[in-house]
Amino acid sequence: MAKSFWLVKSEPDKYSFSQLVRDGSTNWNGVRNFQARNYLRVMKKGDLVLVYHSGEAREVVGVARVTKEAYPDLDPKKKGEWLQVDLEPIEALKTSVPLAVLKSKSKLASLPLIKQSRLSCMPITSEHFEQIIALGKNPS
Repeated sequence: MAKSFWLVKSEPDKYSFSQLVRDGSTNWNGVRNFQARNYLRVMKKGDLVLVYHSGEAREVVGVARVTKEAYPDLDPKKKGEWLQVDLEPIEALKTSVPLAVLKSKSKLASLPLIKQSRLSCMPITSEHFEQIIALGKNPS
C-alpha cells in the first residue's frame, strides 16, 4: 500500500516537535476545522508527516509517522465529529526550513501550506516531502 505524506502545524509553545521527541508519541488533537478534520480521517498508519511550527516560528522542524488512524477527539465546548491521530517522531531536521525558504522555491509553489496557510493539517506530495527533507539536510 502506498504511503501518503502530510504536513501538520502546531504552535511550539503549545506542543513542539522537541516535546514529541521527549514524549515518544502523542495524540494529535485539537483540530477544529472541517477540512483539516477530513484530512485526519484519511491518514493511514505508516504515513509520513512533516511537523511545522506555526506562530512566530513558521518553519518545518521534523518528521513523524502516523501510528494510529483517526479516532474521536471529544470536545465539550465545540460540538462536532472531531478526530485525532497518533504520531511518533522519526527525526528532527538537521536545519529547520522556514516558510520564507519554502516560498522561495519554485518547486514548492503548489505546496498547500503556501496556498492555505491557516489549515492545520494538509496532504502534500511525495515530491514536496522529499524537497523539504532535502532542504532540512542541506539548506543551501
